Amino acid sequence: MLPWFRAARTPRTRSVFAALLLAVTLLVAPTATATAAAPTAAAATSRGWNDYSCKPSAAHPRPVVLVHGTFGNSIDNWLGLAPYLVNRGYCVFSLDYGQLPGVPFFHGLGPVDKSAEQLSVFVDRVLASTGAPKADIVGHSQGGMMPNYYLKFLGGAPKVNALVGIAPSNHGTTLLGLTKLLPYFPGVEKFINDKTPALADQVVGSPFMTKLTAGGDTVPGVRYTVIATKYDQVVTPYRTQYLDGPNVRNVLLQDLCPLDLSEHVAIGTIDRIAFHEVANALDPSRTTPTTCASVIG
Repeated sequence: MLPWFRAARTPRTRSVFAALLLAVTLLVAPTATATAAAPTAAAATSRGWNDYSCKPSAAHPRPVVLVHGTFGNSIDNWLGLAPYLVNRGYCVFSLDYGQLPGVPFFHGLGPVDKSAEQLSVFVDRVLASTGAPKADIVGHSQGGMMPNYYLKFLGGAPKVNALVGIAPSNHGTTLLGLTKLLPYFPGVEKFINDKTPALADQVVGSPFMTKLTAGGDTVPGVRYTVIATKYDQVVTPYRTQYLDGPNVRNVLLQDLCPLDLSEHVAIGTIDRIAFHEVANALDPSRTTPTTCASVIG
């Protein structure tokens, strides 16, 4: 029995605790579904991305770096968006980050500041390979938030033209308010901090979030786009995903297509309406209207 279940003595407490665990599960839910075999660079290259021979074109002069979410990985998170961008002429790359020892397939679990260091190394590799002076970054969930640390504290701003966050945890999450229950369950908060630091970092008001948001959301010289869905059940309230500052565009998916029912996972993995808006954010000089019809574009 896991130690924190000893705290759940009564039926009512057990039901509340079950809800808490469900919320935590949603945060680490399949931002990308794990496959039976470990993801490999060859798998991505065979689908057209992580091809280090790719050279950016005049039409799309910057490589795109895709950053998966909590419990995601460099392949599964991007089976929809990566080919979508490759087919439009982009050089596309994705990385694994935040690995924990003994935990295969599922990444994005380590301390977010350390994950940002991994992103920094990866961006340098992509720029060296492609010869481009800057990259664009597109991230889902934690992957839309973590690059902010890279930009603000690790010297990333001169190397990045645009950051596009899809359902990003930019200001943390309340997990529908259930994180407020953590103090009532001895051992749970310590377990999250000890075993899955990225979860603890993404809770509203965490030391990491306090540092990340101090002094403003953005840095000069980078264009920011946030794409959110009002049906997000993980990064809540969804408006906390929005950024404030110059060169920021905050987009609510349902303002573009009221019929779009995507929640936290779908918006980053399969929603072609969101994908169309990503393409607009990457190339604002060639934007076309994003509507419900974009699902077939």
